[in-house]
Amino acid sequence: MTESAITDASCRWQGLPAVADQRTRALVLGSFPGAKSLQLQQYYAHPQNKFWPLLQALWPQHSQPPREDYAGRCEWLLQRGLGLWDVYASCEREGSLDSAIRAAEVNDFASLRQRCPQLRLALHNGGESYKHARQTEALGLVAVKLPSTSPANASWTFEKKLQAWREALSAHGLL
Repeated sequence: MTESAITDASCRWQGLPAVADQRTRALVLGSFPGAKSLQLQQYYAHPQNKFWPLLQALWPQHSQPPREDYAGRCEWLLQRGLGLWDVYASCEREGSLDSAIRAAEVNDFASLRQRCPQLRLALHNGGESYKHARQTEALGLVAVKLPSTSPANASWTFEKKLQAWREALSAHGLL
């Protein structure tokens, strides 16, 4: 998939599959993968997104596999009780900004909830994701709004994002 193909607004983009299993206690929910993530078929693939560095800072005693080992990173995440998904299964969008999302189809949270019996917490990574908090709460999940790790959220420093994520994960027994 080329970069120009990804930014063509006439196409409908399909999101990535959930990274979750029977160990998943908390699900990090983004809105929809950015162009780089779609291109590489990896969550949070843009090198300026702070998601992976932020999680490494939360668990400094457990080294993350390198960026090139995406499967290893996903397993590292699952070992900590975290899963990954997005609120939108598909959408039309030009570029990577949430504000450009059009005609979005929401993911089937209920089916994922059935596959993950320990799932109790939805960590909404940013405001667009948090717009769907009622849907995750309807499944019996606690919904928490966290500052987006996206480079578009430049008003929050890394340290401020890290503190908010640390407080939320600690409050729910994940740290």
